Amino acid sequence: MYEPRPREDHPHAGGWAPAERLDALGQRLRLMHVHAHPDDESSKGAATTARYEAEGVDVVVVTCTGGELGDVLNPAMDRPEIVENLPEVRRKEMDAARDILGIDQIWLGYADSGLPEGDPLPPLPEGSFATLDPAEAARPLVGIIRRLRPHVLTTYDENGGYPHPDHIQTHRVSMEAVRQAADARLYPELGPAWQVPKVYYQMTLSAGRWRGLNEAMRSRGLEAPYDERLTHRPVDEAYQARITTRVPCADYFEVRNRALLAHATQVDPNGMWFACPVEIEKEAWPTEDYELVINHTSSMPPEDDLFAGIAVEPR
Repeated sequence: MYEPRPREDHPHAGGWAPAERLDALGQRLRLMHVHAHPDDESSKGAATTARYEAEGVDVVVVTCTGGELGDVLNPAMDRPEIVENLPEVRRKEMDAARDILGIDQIWLGYADSGLPEGDPLPPLPEGSFATLDPAEAARPLVGIIRRLRPHVLTTYDENGGYPHPDHIQTHRVSMEAVRQAADARLYPELGPAWQVPKVYYQMTLSAGRWRGLNEAMRSRGLEAPYDERLTHRPVDEAYQARITTRVPCADYFEVRNRALLAHATQVDPNGMWFACPVEIEKEAWPTEDYELVINHTSSMPPEDDLFAGIAVEPR
C-alpha cells in the first residue's frame, strides 16, 4: 500500500500540517500526473500541483523517460561537463523540482526517443519509448495505478500537447494504462483492478493562454513577448473550447517558477517562461486549464476543481 509523506513535511505548510482533503470514504485525495520527461511536471500544471499538495492532496508524478536525448536549452549551462553527463544532471534537477513541489515521483524507466529533425525525418532510436507498443508499454503504469489508486490522473491530449514523439506516446500509454488498470482480467498479479474516476488532458500551455498574456502585456504598454510563438502555433478556437476545467492557482505561480528554474539545463531564466511578469500573469490568466475526458463522477463541466464530484467538503 502507498504510504504518502506526512503532511507536516509538506514544503508549503509553513511548519503546520494542512487539513487533508478527503473522499466519501474518508481517504485522502490522490492525484497522479503522467509526464514524458523531467521538467514537464514543472512546465505543465505545476501550480495546480503545489496548490493541491498544500491543501492536503497526495500528488505523484510518473515520469516516463529520463530525457536522455534532450538538449541543453539554457546557454549558461551549455558546458562540456554538463553535456557529457546530461542524464545524471537531469535526474538531479528532477529531484530538486520534486522537493520544491512537495510531490512524490516515480521513474517509469523508458528510454528517451529524442525529437527527430530533418526532411525526411530520421527513424527513432530502436527500443526508445515512442517505438514501443502502447498496450505493452502500459504495463508498468498499470501496476502503479493499481497500487496508488489515484482519484484523478492527468496526461497529454492525442497530439501530446505538442507533437514530440514521447509526448504522443505518453498520451497513448496513459490512456491504455487507465483502461487496463480497470480490467480485473488483465495482470491480476499487479493487484486489484482500479477504475480511475477522472482523467484529464493537460491544456495549460494552450495558445489561448499565450494570446491572453500577450494582450495583458500590450494593455499595459509593454512589449508582447509571445508573437513569434503564436505565429508558429496560432490560436485554434475549437481547441480552446475543449477546456472544461480551470483550476485557480495563481498563489502558487512562484512555486511553479522555482520548480522550473530547478531544471537549469532546460529552462533559461531569461527565456519565454518568465517573459510575462508574474503579477500580470496572476491577473490575466490565474488558472491552469484541463480537459475532462473520462468521468465516473456526478461532476459536470465547467469545473474549477479536478476533484469536483469526488471531494467531500469539510463541514
